[in-house]
Amino acid sequence: MISALSLSSCIPVYATDVGGVSATANPVANSSGSVTNQAIQVLQGPYITNTYGDGIQCQGATMNVTPYVTRTGTWQDPYEAFFNDPVYNMADNNDDNIPDNPGEILYYVPTRTGQKSTQNINIGLSATISIPLDKKAMAQCKEAVAIHNEYRTQLIANKRLDFEIARLKNCGDLKKQGIVFHPKSPYYSVCADVMLINPPGVVGEHTHSITSKEVNLSSDDKNSSSVETKKVEKSSDQVSFLQRLWPFSQQASKHGGADQLKALQIGQTQ
Repeated sequence: MISALSLSSCIPVYATDVGGVSATANPVANSSGSVTNQAIQVLQGPYITNTYGDGIQCQGATMNVTPYVTRTGTWQDPYEAFFNDPVYNMADNNDDNIPDNPGEILYYVPTRTGQKSTQNINIGLSATISIPLDKKAMAQCKEAVAIHNEYRTQLIANKRLDFEIARLKNCGDLKKQGIVFHPKSPYYSVCADVMLINPPGVVGEHTHSITSKEVNLSSDDKNSSSVETKKVEKSSDQVSFLQRLWPFSQQASKHGGADQLKALQIGQTQ
């Protein structure tokens, strides 16, 4: 009976230290963290517009490709790799649940802080494709562009033709006047391909070689030619005789040589 009462009246005894070292749980937790938010913004731009002049503008499909590279770095100052975690004296020798030396630090335990620098590199690519839905308008715009290019090509050809005609005319006029560039002049080639030719219906200066041929006259032709020669010689002799006569010579001088010959023929007739 007595033993039973003694057991029931026992006061519990708690272990406060082991070999003079506090056995009371004293958990310590350190935590640190950082959050970094990164975002790549892709702006949807307008369609690519091609301008061809005269108010013609066409829009087509557009593809936007945007590469990007980002880098982030985090660190903490001052940097401490370890910290000293103190161990307190929790000895309670009189068992009153109160430390005999509260606040007394027995020693320090080196503890890692977990502090570190962080470097992040992000590489990426963003791409968007924009396609107009009105294909008919695009086709009409391309047709207008083709016609406009042909029109511009014809204008250039007309300007080139005007230039060549003016060059031909001016070079031809200068060559007619004997004005030409020196062969060593850098502008000699301007009129080098211009030629002067005779226009239709105009005969230029030229020469011909004439060859002589001997003609054999018959006997009748020879007699007739000799008779005519004698008549001419006789007529000239009679004119010279009449000129010696003073009155007739004055009258003959008033007339030409043909009149004198006519007067001689009349005198012969009489």
